[in-house]
Amino acid sequence: MDFKTYQKLSRKTAKYPQIGKRFIYPLLGLAGETGEVFEKFKKLFRDRKGKINKDFLDDIEYEFGDILWYLSNLASDLGLSLEKIAKKNIEKIFDRKKRNKIHGSGDYR
Repeated sequence: MDFKTYQKLSRKTAKYPQIGKRFIYPLLGLAGETGEVFEKFKKLFRDRKGKINKDFLDDIEYEFGDILWYLSNLASDLGLSLEKIAKKNIEKIFDRKKRNKIHGSGDYR
């Protein structure tokens, strides 16, 4: 599935309460789901000494899907295209690679 199709389909399920601006709810959801990923990794190290198994990967894949849903709907609420976001990001990363600027810090290096 491509990002354009995913964004269109995920939009059909975007039924959430209005909290101030429309983008607030998916923004909060994105933060919450990202926290859940961190929690899974915390428990991976606490309980499994960092050993990844199929159950862990299934759980992380599920959480990544939730992150993608919130990101997609946040982008839609802001009038942005996931397809364009992905394209611009990969162009930026390859430009950094070409200029030997992958390492370091700063958004516009």
